[in-house]
This record gives sequence, structure tokens and C-alpha cells, in this order.
Amino acid sequence: RLCSPQAALKTLVEPAQGGKENLKSHGLNLYSALTISEILDILSKHGKLTDEVVKSVQDFIAANSVTVKPKTAEKAKPKRLSYEERGALAKNEALKRLYQTMVEKKSNLSVAADVTSATELLQIVDKVGPHICCLKTHVDILDTWNDEIAASLVDLAQKHNFVIFEDRKFADIGNTVVSQYSSGVYKISEWSDIVNAHIVPGPGIVDGLKQVGLGKKKGLLLLAEMSSAGTMAKGSYTEETVKIAEENPDFVIGFISVNPNSWAKKCKDGSLVHMTPGIKLQRGGDGLGQQYNDPKSAISRGSDILIVGRGVYRAEDPKLAAQEYQKAGWEAYLSEL
Repeated sequence: RLCSPQAALKTLVEPAQGGKENLKSHGLNLYSALTISEILDILSKHGKLTDEVVKSVQDFIAANSVTVKPKTAEKAKPKRLSYEERGALAKNEALKRLYQTMVEKKSNLSVAADVTSATELLQIVDKVGPHICCLKTHVDILDTWNDEIAASLVDLAQKHNFVIFEDRKFADIGNTVVSQYSSGVYKISEWSDIVNAHIVPGPGIVDGLKQVGLGKKKGLLLLAEMSSAGTMAKGSYTEETVKIAEENPDFVIGFISVNPNSWAKKCKDGSLVHMTPGIKLQRGGDGLGQQYNDPKSAISRGSDILIVGRGVYRAEDPKLAAQEYQKAGWEAYLSEL
């Protein structure tokens, strides 16, 4: 009585046109006392509608009914590519080996064994080697260095299946870094799979290092950010780092970074790796400007490899500590997939 015959018919007909399914797809359930077919049967039985009217209504419903397919849950897209997928995209042999090692060992842990004794370095590496994908060294802080020590380090890398990253942080003109990388006391290009560099001198530094390392299937990391307080490696510096990396996909394998999610989307190459220093199971600092982050927060901000120093090599049991960091880092990575 409160609406026109047309509105009444619309109210009756629409549920038969997929209205019930449409409402259900939006989380609403429709419960009908009678269907329109039942109403037509009752009215026809009691002589309230002629057969002609019943047929016309049935024809109208048939002509205007709509099948509404229920919404299916969309397959959730992964938050990030897996290490296997990244490795398949890699254009550099050292980067491919790194991702392969990570997958095989289920480890995204890099230990920075920043001890000053070469003997202690080799002892620690033998303990933590089974749990790391990468060893980070500072060869110039060791009390001694020679070809035998270098050979021992390479043997341990082969024994435990990890890559060696010499944290040299080259920062000179191209001609100078050629010599620093290939010769001198340390002969870094002979035993280290990966090195890194600042881009302060400009792209020439990459050209110089590539001249030495590319033919030896080495890789270069660029310092896009640093974990120390007050760092100037940010903003336009970081943007320029990305640009230089993308211009050298055959040699540059990624970045030293702290918060790559804030800028890495500008990087078109999805294979480039992000290695983050300053990782500890508990956040904090060291009183000298180092700022620590825990594994889960670092991975959630876009890191791929967690660099842990004192949390492992100064631990009472370095092997056990490496196991704990390996587990925490891998679980954090899996949670992002």
C-alpha cells in the first residue's frame, strides 16, 4: 500500500535477478519468506492472476535475470620476490652464486668478523661458516696477512659454501682503485668475491673496479646508506647511487643500505641485493654512532642480507649465536613472502 505497483513488482523481481547472490557477495544474507515463483503460483491458484499475466511475468523474469558470480578471493601477491626469483634475474655471476648459496643454506646471514688477529679470524670463520651465506672482512685491521692466510680463507669458503665480501669501501679515482683492488699487500681481487665502494668520486670508480673484477666474475656493492648516526649517505646521494648501479648491471650487484623500502622502488633492476649492517637481536647503539636494528625490522624494511658483527664474534659461543641469527633472519624473510 505504501508503494506503486511498479515498485512492488521491482521489489519482487530483483531478488530473482541475482539480487540474493549480489548481496551475499557483499557479506549480506537475504532470507525470503516466499519466492516470486511461489507467489505467482498462489495468486494463479486463487484466481487472482490469469495464465496470461503469469506467463508475461515469468517471461519478464527470464529475460531480465542476471547471474552474479560470487567473488572469489584473489590470490595474495607476494610482498617481495623470493631469493630464487632474484637469482634468476641476476646478470652478474657473483650475485647468482650469492642467491644460490642463500637458498641452499637457508641463510641470509653475513658475519662481519672484525677481529684483529688473523688466527682468531680463521678460527671464528670455521665455527660460523656452516650458518652464513657471506663472510665480511676488514683485511686491513689484521695483525698479519699473506698468501697463505688468503688461501686458508678461500678454503674455508669452499668448505662451508659462503662468499667472501671484503669491506674495503673504495673511495678514490678510477686509476687508483685499479691498483688498490688488484695489487699491493692484500691483492683483494684474488680472494674476495665481493667488494664495495662509495660513489663520491663519481662513476669512474666503478669503471676502474670493473676493469679488474668483471673478468674474474666478481661483484661490487655500492654504499647507498650507512648505519652510523649523522651519515651523509642519503637523499640525492642515494638516488645517484641507484643511477650508477643501473648503468652497470653486469658488475654492480646491489647496495649497502639501511632502509631500502624508502627509495629502492626507484630502482628498476629487481635482482639487486640489499645488505644491511648494524644488526643485533636487540636494538640499541654502541656509544660510537653505530645504530643497531633487529633482524625482523631490517628485513621488513627491504633488507636481503643481515650483517652481524659483535653479536656473533664477541658472543660466548659464536657458533650458537650464528645459528640464532640465521634462524631469526630466515624466519623474517619467509614472513615477508
